[in-house]
Amino acid sequence: MENYPDITALFGPVFALAVIVEYTAIRLNYARGKYELRDTFASMSMGVGNLIVGALTAFALTWLMMSLWPYRIMTISSNAYSFILVFIAYDFVYYWKHRLAHRVRWFWMEHVTHHSSQHYNLSTALRQPWFGPFTGLVALGLPLVILGFNPGLIILVAGINLIYQFWIHTESIDRMPAWFEAIFNTPSHHRVHHAINPRYLDANYAGVFIVWDKMFGTFVAERQNEPPVYGIVKPLESFNLLVIAFHEAVSLINDCINDGVKPVNWLRRMINPPGWDPAGKHQRTEDIKRDWAERRKT
Repeated sequence: MENYPDITALFGPVFALAVIVEYTAIRLNYARGKYELRDTFASMSMGVGNLIVGALTAFALTWLMMSLWPYRIMTISSNAYSFILVFIAYDFVYYWKHRLAHRVRWFWMEHVTHHSSQHYNLSTALRQPWFGPFTGLVALGLPLVILGFNPGLIILVAGINLIYQFWIHTESIDRMPAWFEAIFNTPSHHRVHHAINPRYLDANYAGVFIVWDKMFGTFVAERQNEPPVYGIVKPLESFNLLVIAFHEAVSLINDCINDGVKPVNWLRRMINPPGWDPAGKHQRTEDIKRDWAERRKT
């Protein structure tokens, strides 16, 4: 396997400096946005924890990828062309990973951490889960190894993809040029993704290229007359790191306990969207959107 530096960890100081610069600019009224120090501290602490978990599980992921490497269909040489190809391929995979993370409660159980802040600034980008590798969603990227992309190159591209997404977590940038907005994920597009307004729920899953959302019908444009409201549908009124990291896992366990000894219901809770209920009293995204649309008619 080709070895590349862990660029996500290398960018840690850059992320921290950018947060400080944005915070200062907002406090001095040079930029738009809002910071709440307890929220910012919680987000940055979650980011540090994520780096630690990532470092501890990196060996297992690398071992898994290398175990599949002998079974590759072909060997794709690592060069500028294959870098571009795997960059696009990985972003396509990321779109579906991200979409599943919102539409399957087992995966949402960890991804909800990233959405739990009621603020939207660069520190929000650092609010990352602590047990993401253990949900199994990472497996969606393994077919890239089978296709013949070098595992080291895939890991490098995944890091670049994550770094790109840092800067779009801001209210300080309104819109990018039209051509850029048409192709790439931007702060405007990603503000929609983090919003809980019914119009915006579960949209804009892109990592780098917003074209995936436009292709698969999940794109929603930000409206000037409807500012995003951030957070999760059931607001998390806590800055406790353990609550931020594990509240949805605890909620899922409690729901299963309340079901009684009904393994089929437990499985259905895990694989259905957040808000699904075995009694039919659903509060899924589609239910919230439908109720909102009906209210607008009256």
